[in-house]
Amino acid sequence: MANNNLREIILDILLAIFRDGVYSHTAIHSALDKVQYFSKRDRAFITKVCEGTVERLIELDYIIDKYSTVPVSRMKPVIQNILRSATYQIRYMDSVPDASAVNEAVRLAQARGFYNLKGFVNGVLRSIARGSESMELPDREVDPIRYLSVRYSMPEWLVERWIQEFGEFVTVRMLGSFMEERPTTVRLKTTRISKSMILGSLRGQGVTVKRAPYLPYAYNISNYNYLPALNAFMKGWIYPQDVSSMLVAEAADPKQGDTVIDVCAAPGGKSLHIADKMSGFGMVEARDISEEKVKLISENAARADLINVHPIVMDALTFDAASEGKADIVICDVPCSGLGVIGRKPDIKYRVTPSKIQELVELQRRILHNAASYVKPGGVLIYSTCTVSREENQENVEWFKANYPFRAESLNPYLPRELWRLTTQEGYLQLMPGIHESDGFFLARLRRDND
Repeated sequence: MANNNLREIILDILLAIFRDGVYSHTAIHSALDKVQYFSKRDRAFITKVCEGTVERLIELDYIIDKYSTVPVSRMKPVIQNILRSATYQIRYMDSVPDASAVNEAVRLAQARGFYNLKGFVNGVLRSIARGSESMELPDREVDPIRYLSVRYSMPEWLVERWIQEFGEFVTVRMLGSFMEERPTTVRLKTTRISKSMILGSLRGQGVTVKRAPYLPYAYNISNYNYLPALNAFMKGWIYPQDVSSMLVAEAADPKQGDTVIDVCAAPGGKSLHIADKMSGFGMVEARDISEEKVKLISENAARADLINVHPIVMDALTFDAASEGKADIVICDVPCSGLGVIGRKPDIKYRVTPSKIQELVELQRRILHNAASYVKPGGVLIYSTCTVSREENQENVEWFKANYPFRAESLNPYLPRELWRLTTQEGYLQLMPGIHESDGFFLARLRRDND
């Protein structure tokens, strides 16, 4: 495939993300869908440049601003994104000669009608290529927030907030963790089939399999091309899920015959895990807001052959009087800021704002208000998010306990010993990327009083 064709596609993806507001995984997936005939190598090149440019955006803009007479913020979107992707290739892709990255960028500017800016693009990128090795970041001693923001491409307000909340050591570990390659973690469905058979099936297809931390049925897999093509996936023996999310079913501790309501269930990982733990007995009502999301839960449940999962369309914000006092367990995995999964979805860090977090807290509390009523007296509510924000996590739990007839219960009987903390005894666990071997995730177990 001609280099410039690949770079045309990369430019269109980046414009969709940065100009049109499309999520990066959606923009990349949609573009690759249209070019399924491309070689694996070309598709990998497109993915790497796009993901890398998004992940390192703040650093790339800092570098371009060092060498450009016009700040990135004042450039036309086409020129902005040609320079960003070329700078990423120069700085991070040894497989691309600097001259090739520069020449292809110049050609692309011309092809997009910016003939008069050819010289500008050429000059900026040649200067970057010459100075790339000696490129200096902001002085850490003088301005540590700015340094960490550029070094890890994290907005300054988030760096500052985290240092105030968690201290510099934890913040730096977390920022570094977000930049690392994330493995695919899967949960093995071992209720009806042996672990050795599942692992044998994966290895038989050339997949590298490695134990994941904390749980005996969690494994990291690599060296596969397409997850849905694996026999173990097609047969419902494995389900892609971070180990942090698997802890929800452990904390819920369902018993055979329980009635479970999962109020924000899609794509269904937690519902399926709980249903699996109940060995086909009882019932898990897996709810979500749209037909599309519920269809996804149904497909996943059918593949795993779980007859005790009932997917239904229901908005968690709408009170369901018919469910009042019916559930032994309610799972409340609420929409959140997603700050714990930036390593998997890097554009989250550019989209979230303090006011958006506040809006989410209000939404989460409205969901909790409804969910509280569905729990039987003596039943359990599990609250979880994939963020590290105090307002969405600890503060929501304190608010909930103060306003509803629930008390926090120790998580220690349900968690592996290496995750026991003072807080787990008090009923909640905050997992931190870079400190724990997982995504950032929050989990609380709350028991309803016997009325």
